[in-house]
This record gives sequence, C-alpha cells and structure tokens, in this order.
Amino acid sequence: MDVRAIVAVCVFLQGYVVSAAESRIASFNVDATPPVGSALGGGSVPPMRGVDDALSARGVVLLPDGQLPIVLCAVDWIGIANEAHIAWRNALADAVNTDADRVAVHVLHQHDAPFADFAVEALMAEAGLSGRMFDIAFAHDIIERVANAARESLADAQPVTHLGLGKASVEKVASNRRILGEDGRVAHVRWTACTDPALQAEPEGTIDPWMRAVSFWNGDEPVAILTHYATHPQSFYRTGMVSADFPGLARTQREADLPKTAHIHFNGAGGNIAAGKYNDGNPKNRPVLTGRMHAGMKRAFVTSDRHSVGELDIEWETRKVVLPLRPEIQLENERAVLANPEADLAARMSAAREIAWIERCNAETPIVIGRLRIGSLQLVYMPGELFVEYQLAAQAMAPDDFVAMAAYGDYGPGYIGTEIAYAEGGYETGLRTSRTAPSVEPVLVDALRALLVR
Repeated sequence: MDVRAIVAVCVFLQGYVVSAAESRIASFNVDATPPVGSALGGGSVPPMRGVDDALSARGVVLLPDGQLPIVLCAVDWIGIANEAHIAWRNALADAVNTDADRVAVHVLHQHDAPFADFAVEALMAEAGLSGRMFDIAFAHDIIERVANAARESLADAQPVTHLGLGKASVEKVASNRRILGEDGRVAHVRWTACTDPALQAEPEGTIDPWMRAVSFWNGDEPVAILTHYATHPQSFYRTGMVSADFPGLARTQREADLPKTAHIHFNGAGGNIAAGKYNDGNPKNRPVLTGRMHAGMKRAFVTSDRHSVGELDIEWETRKVVLPLRPEIQLENERAVLANPEADLAARMSAAREIAWIERCNAETPIVIGRLRIGSLQLVYMPGELFVEYQLAAQAMAPDDFVAMAAYGDYGPGYIGTEIAYAEGGYETGLRTSRTAPSVEPVLVDALRALLVR
C-alpha cells in the first residue's frame, strides 16, 4: 500500500467514522424542564407551577482516537440517584456505543427542579405513594431524549486540535455555610439566603474561589467549553417556578457571547458552600450573582492557555468505591416509618431514601469515580453533595496539573462530609442528610490519590 493509500484509510469506530490519529468532540443539549404540576426537589419544595427559565441536560461526547467514547453530561436538576443515575449512564453508553463506566452524569443542584431515583420510587409505590417525589413518565422520557440527542450529535462531531485551560477568581459569590463556635462545633449554618447581618459579616471561610474553564478547539474556533465552580446554585427558591438559577443563567449569557460554542457547566464540591454571605434571598440578587458568575466564566476562558492536542494523550480511568453506611441508620426503623400511613409525608419520603441507600450498600453496588486526563488536565467526577475540602485535596495531590472537579454525580449518599465534619455537627452531616459514615473520607481520598497522583 503506497503512502497516499495509507493516508486515505479511515477507522470505523463504534458507529462513527474518524480519520486516523484524530480525536473529535460532539455536543448535545436537551430541554429538561418538567411539565406543570410535577413534583420538584424530591417533594421538598412546592410542585411546579411555571417556568422562570428553562432547564437543560447537556454534555459532550469526547471521541479519542482509538478509544471508546467518553460522555460528560450536566443536568439542571436537584439530584439523580441510585438506579436513576445508573439508568442515565447506561442509556447514554448504549447511545454512543461505549461502556457505562465511561459516562459521567452530574446535576447542578438547582432546588426548583426535578429529583429522580427509581429505587426510591419503587419503595414509594409499594407504600401507595407513587409519583409523590417526581414525575415518573417524564423521568423516563428525558433519559430517552438525552440518549437520542447524544447519538445524533455524533454526526456533527468536530476534530479537536487544541485544548484550552484557564481559571479566574469569582468575586462575592461563594461562602462557607458552616460557622464554627468557640467549642469547635457548628454554631450556625449560613444558608444560601441569609438575612442575619452577623452571619453575613463572618469571613467567607474555606472555599475554592476559582472558576475553571476547559475549552476544546477546532483550529481557531472553540467547539465546547466546560466550566467548573463550587457552590450551591440557588439565589431564591421554593417557589414552584423552575429555574436554572444564576449558574445556568450565566451559562446562557456565555452562549450568547459565543453562539457557535457549546457551554456545559459543572458544579464542583459545593456541599458546604453557598452564596449566603452575599445573598439575602431577594430576587433582585439573582441577576447580580449571574453577572458575577458570567464574569468569572468569561475571564477563565479568555485567559486560557492553549495546547496542541496532537501532542497529548487522552486517558479515562475509574475507581469503583462502596461508601460506608452511616451506622445510626437502621433498616427496620425506616421501613416502619415508610409503611406508617399516619406518619408525615416528608418523613416517609425520607425513609424511602434511607432504605434505598441501605439496600444499595448491602448489595455492595459501587459508585464509579471517573478521571479524564489530557496532558496536564485532570477532570474528576465525584458523587453526592461533596464538601469543598475534597476538591482542595484533589488539587493538592497534583499541584503541577490543572485539576477541576464535578461533584453532584450519583446523589444516593446525600451530603458527604470530611471525617472531622461529622464530629463538628451541623446540618450537612446530620442524620438523614448525610448517609455515609465519617470513614467515607479515607475511602474517597484513597480513590482520588490513585487517580490523580502520577
């Protein structure tokens, strides 16, 4: 075979054609707004009565040369947990002919938004409470529509010639929620909407102030941008009016800035982070916070350094972990609450979530932690409402690399604190809020170290 024939050879890989030694990327974006009347927030907020701004499920399919595809998906929902999370990953994997372990699905955690857990729904149905936590038909429909969109996106996949890496500080958005007293225990929680001047006057506390942007380029054109920032994403909520809130609105503004470029935003490890120092819950603050997020997204992108992808290896690696169950959670007690028709509905729904997690732990069904490495870039995909300390620890493990984290993956465990945080008390590590034991920290830290340390 002569040189011209060799150059003309194409590689047929998993249902799409790419030229030899060429990595590609595709993007998809689906409206994920539920119908009016749907339960929101897993039944913890008023049912949907209207739309302030639409929700989306969006992502990229990275097609590394000679490898199975990698799917990175972000959804404007409060949570996707257990069997629902597995169903999302399986559907996307089937759609693009890859393995489910190469699919990361994460939420941004907006509160006036859906929550889905098919394991919990099955338990609720047995108790005569089917559909009280989320719209079941819609939850299945959106999985199918997102999978179809990912499949169809492959036809428009573009070559990836360069990778952009940049970061910028975000001013006056994030603050730590946990205010410790002199005894070293949590004295106050500075919620997303905080009206107490004394708590607003407290320092920001431990946060990660950086917006991190990862951009994929085809020549001189940015094809897709992934941004990462750690905070609860609410300005005001519990209204029944769905909204992607200030991170989603800032993302929309960036799309207006670069209309030919897909923009996918991931929430970092923001379990103990919120805007409470700078937000009293007044609706007027939503555009203010949006503007600050937009400014951070823009600065992170325009200050990016570009690297030729042709010189970089693309590597996806995972670790499967079984998180330790909180010992105070007792299966029979939770079953009794769920089966009790006289019990408060919120208590019965909470019991269903506890049972689903207990049964998952007993079955040793693992959670998959993923890591995408491209040269000095390392993107990590983590479960639950993770404390920001895990994000900071991950960055410290690879100080010479560009490390960004997406949390709020599989939402089954709820909040995941550090070991010391459980001794400090507070809402985030309370019973029925966090389903993991304090020993969760070494499990996750060991997994991060195995993935990140070269």
